[in-house]
Amino acid sequence: MTEIDIFKALSNETRLNILKWLKEPEKNFPQQQAHLPKEVSIKGGVCVGDIHDKVNLSQSTVSHYLSIMQKAGLLEAVRYGQWTYYRRNEDTIKKIAKFLDEDI
Repeated sequence: MTEIDIFKALSNETRLNILKWLKEPEKNFPQQQAHLPKEVSIKGGVCVGDIHDKVNLSQSTVSHYLSIMQKAGLLEAVRYGQWTYYRRNEDTIKKIAKFLDEDI
């Protein structure tokens, strides 16, 4: 992951919105873990289907966007059964904020 990869991932308004929405998943995705049994919790994770519903783009486009963001290090994916949940990678976000503050 390089800064260039991160900036490329953030250069799309929908991808930027997804990252913003995942900052407060409880607020932006009320049913965020509806597919999980009560004893399983993926902290901050939101199912691809829930993201797809909010974005209102094709499933393949949303999956592609999430993949770009994951490869850039902005998102982490957790798989449970047939469901994939995405959450922000706060370490990368902190590093890019530090880069902006100190290097630019």
